[in-house]
Amino acid sequence: MNLVGLLANLGITAAAVLVVMLVALGVAVARGRHDGVDTVWGLGFAVIAVVGLVVSGSGWLVTALTVIWGLRLAIHIQLRNGRRPEDPRYVALMKKATGNPHLYAFRKIYLVQGVIMWFVSWPVQAAQYETGGAGLLTWLGAAVWLVGIVFEAVGDWQLARFKADPANQGRIMDRGLWRYTRHPNYFGDATVWWGLYLIACQHWLGALTVLSPLVMTFFLTRGTGKALTERAMGGRPGYAEYVRRTSGFLPLPPKPEGTR
Repeated sequence: MNLVGLLANLGITAAAVLVVMLVALGVAVARGRHDGVDTVWGLGFAVIAVVGLVVSGSGWLVTALTVIWGLRLAIHIQLRNGRRPEDPRYVALMKKATGNPHLYAFRKIYLVQGVIMWFVSWPVQAAQYETGGAGLLTWLGAAVWLVGIVFEAVGDWQLARFKADPANQGRIMDRGLWRYTRHPNYFGDATVWWGLYLIACQHWLGALTVLSPLVMTFFLTRGTGKALTERAMGGRPGYAEYVRRTSGFLPLPPKPEGTR
C-alpha cells in the first residue's frame, strides 16, 4: 500500500468534502431550508469515492460499491423529503442560532456532517490504495455489502409503499423485512459499511480504519438513526407491542404473541 499517496488522498478528499458542504449550504440558503443536507450525505460519499479513484488510479470495485450506495440513498431521501415540509430537527436547531445564521448553520450542520462523512469514508480510501489485487476479503466484503444494500433498499421500498396506502394511516409497519427488525434500513446501512471495511482489510493499514464503520454503526443505533426514530415513534398506538416482539436492529424471528 502506498502510505504517502493515501495520506495525500485524505487531504484532497477533505478539501472536496469542504467544497461539497459549502455548495450545499449555498443551495440551502437559496431554498430557505436545510434538510437538503440529508441528500448530500449520500452524494458526498460518492464524491469522495470518485475523487479517490481519480487520485489513486485504482479501486474500481470499492468505488463502484460506494457510489451505488450513495446515489441510491441520495435519490431515496430527496424523493421522500421533497414532499415534506422542512425537517423539524433543522427548524429547532436554527431557532437556537446566534450571530450570523448562515455561519451557525455551517458550524452546527454542514461542518459536523462533513467531518463525520470524511472519517467514515476512510476504509474506502484505504481500499483504493491496496495494490495486492482482489482476495478472499475483497469478495467477502462485496457479499456483505450486497446483503446490506438489499436490506436497506428493500426496507425503504416496503416502508414507502406502506405509507403510500391511506388505509395504513396511523398504523405501525410490521410487514416484510420490518417483521424481523424494526430498522432494516439502518441495519442495511451499517452492513454496507462493514462490507466496505472488509474490502479495506486486504491490507493491515486498511484494517486500522475499523473506527470508521464503528462510528457509522454508533450513529445508526445510538445517534440520529434508530434511537431518534424510536423516540419519535414511542407514543404511537401499537408501537410498544411492536417493540416487544420485534428485534431492535439485527434481523431475528419475531417473538410469539404473549411472550416477554
